[in-house]
Formats: sequence, structure tokens, C-alpha cells
Amino acid sequence: MLTPPRMDTLLRRMHTRRELPPTAGLPLELGDYALKPALHFAAGLALWPGLPEPIPACSGTAALVVALQALRRRAPARTAVIVPAYTCPLVPLAIRLLPDLRAVACDTLPGSGDFDPEKLDALCGKDTLAVVPTHLGGRVADVATASAIAARHGAFVIEDAAQALGAFAENGQSVGLRGDAGFFSLAAGKGLTTYEGGLLVSRDAALRAELAATAEKTLRPDLFRSLRRNLELLGYGLFYNPPGLRLTYGRKLRKHLDEGDEIRAVGDAFSLADIPLHSLDALRRRVAAKALERLPAFLAAGRERAGQRRERLAELGTVSVISDRAGVDGIWPFFMLLMPGTAQRDKALHALWRAGLGVSKLFARALPDYAFLHPVFSGNTSSGCPNARDLADRMLTVSNTHWLDDATFDAIIRKLEQCL
Repeated sequence: MLTPPRMDTLLRRMHTRRELPPTAGLPLELGDYALKPALHFAAGLALWPGLPEPIPACSGTAALVVALQALRRRAPARTAVIVPAYTCPLVPLAIRLLPDLRAVACDTLPGSGDFDPEKLDALCGKDTLAVVPTHLGGRVADVATASAIAARHGAFVIEDAAQALGAFAENGQSVGLRGDAGFFSLAAGKGLTTYEGGLLVSRDAALRAELAATAEKTLRPDLFRSLRRNLELLGYGLFYNPPGLRLTYGRKLRKHLDEGDEIRAVGDAFSLADIPLHSLDALRRRVAAKALERLPAFLAAGRERAGQRRERLAELGTVSVISDRAGVDGIWPFFMLLMPGTAQRDKALHALWRAGLGVSKLFARALPDYAFLHPVFSGNTSSGCPNARDLADRMLTVSNTHWLDDATFDAIIRKLEQCL
């Protein structure tokens, strides 16, 4: 077992040599660009993980916009969309992008990304268009409870599976298919990637046709953006590795931390201008189709690694790992750890966030506490989300990347022990 002085030496050495990603994205290989995939992208996703005719989009956020547009036509008098108060800030911004729709933040259960059912039921009403349960960090959300509440109020359900491609619910079915619609992200670091990209799905054939028609009208080809994204995807293939991430991610991260800007350090600084709406080009879909052939084995290895390391994390005692309930099978891009208090969490982040070890925050704040989102919520949720704020105040994440070796993981554990 490493002693604390030797552990600190290891941390310093890691800091100067390389950078581990905060999440376990699938690295691309030369063959992904050069070789023909065995199946087209949609056919590969239909075979595994069983997504029926997914609709490609330029981002998961754009897929959400398309879903909201289609559902709004079905229920034009409804204007409220209820989201968890701890989720990506792009979600309420996507709602704000559409005229007359308004985002409503609902508190979560303690230590969970799931809606608090009582709070959700109280917020739902005849003006509720949709509720958006979120498969936070690859954990499988309780969609059944959210769906039952939404149904009582005549609302739709859109599953936010942005971080959960390859996760499966209780019936062995892919997440994203239990609500009326679901969307996935193919952004950098989200497992399978087209650098930026997304997928929109529905188990309902009629709604799926409406979604596809809406996407065709909304997501038009954009040659300039497609060229840019293809170059960025090529850069991902070259630099998504520990030495490359030191240059492309680590330097910027530490610059923002030096400036005291945690929101930019996490990557949460967004505006409506950060939601382009265009189609996902065929070249990136071809690259993704080839990479998809390796994704099931990659995620299976991540699950096995997570199972072993959760046992080690459990030895910390007062630190809890947000996990799945029995009968579901999430994916493990990172571990979401709840420290016993904010002071301990901040102490651990002070020691580890800059060290290049894949330790980070998931989101910088609960949604009502981002200044740039105040106009979105109009102050109507400023004091009603204590559990979501507790998540934001006590959580840190530890990467489950295959580049994090056992010795370095043990060093992280020892540093966390020192911070308790």
C-alpha cells in the first residue's frame, strides 16, 4: 500500500506527464475512418442496443428540440416542461429556444438524479407538456414512476439518455424507449462519438414518423458545420489519449480553475447560441458505425472494472457511490461519489481536480443556481430544490476510463481518505 508521501509524488508525476479524461469515451482507431462498417449506422443501433430506426441529429440537445416541437403540435395548449433540478444546463436552454415553452425545475430524491415523486406530482398540471427523467451519468432512471405521474396529468415523457447509450432497463430493453421519446448524445467522451451528434428514438411508430418529419424540416444540412465537425472528429481520434488530452483538455481546465471559473472548468458555460440545429452528415455516421462494432465489448469491460472498483470505494465508508437499483444494467463512464459534506468534497477537488487523474465535477451547480439560467426559470424554483443542491454541493466524479490503472486509482482512494 502506498504511503501518503509516495502517493503525493505519484500525483505530481501524473500531473506533469499526461491527462486522464473525466469520462470513459471510446477511443477511435484508424480503421474507423478507413474501413467500411459491416452495417450502416442505423442498422447497427437496431441490432445493438435495439434502437428502432434512430433519427440522427447534430447533438442530443438538437434531438430534444425536435422532440419538443413534435409533441407541442400534439398538445399546443401545454407549455411547461419539467426537468430534474440537477442536470445539464443545455436541457432548459433547449426548452427556452422554443417560443412559449418554459422549463420547470423539479427537485430530486436525496442522493439521486431521479425526480422526487411528490414534488413532480405537485408541479404537473394541465399545462404540462412533458417531463424529462434523466439517466444521470449512465445510471438507469426510474422512468416508470415519472411516466405514471405524467400520465395522470396527460403529459408526455421524454427520456434524457444523453449519458446512457448502451444502458438497459428492467425488461432488458434499451433506455430511451419507455417514454414517448428518448434522446442520446454522441458528443466527445460520451462513449460512442461523432464529436458532436445525437439520436432521437421512439417505440411508437406514428410518433416516430412525426419526429422524423420534424427533424427533416428543422435539421437541414450545413456544409460548413459538417466540415468543422469532421475535422474535430479527426482531432478526437488523434488527441483522445492521455498525452493528447494534456494539450487539448488539461491546459484549458487548469486555466479556468486558476481564474476561479468552475463553470467553464466543468464545461457548463452555455447560451442559446450553443444549440445549432442541423443534420448529422453521412461521413461521421460511417465512422460511428465502424466504432459501434467495438462499443459493446468496451462497455462490458467498463462494467467489469466498475464492479471491482465500487468495492474499493465502498471501503471509504462515509462516501457513497450512486449506483443502479436491482434489475437494471447501466453503463459506467465515471463514478458519482457523494462525500459526507461540502467541505470534504471541496478539499478532495482541491487536491485532485488539477492532477490530471480524471477527477472532476459532473455539473457545477443545481439548475436554479446558474446565473445565465435565471431568465429561463424566472425565479420560480429559486428555493425549492434542496436535494438537487445537495447533489451539486457534495458530488465529485472519478473517471472509469481504461487508462486509469490500479496504482493510480489506489492513489486517488488514499487521497480521498485523507480528505474525510
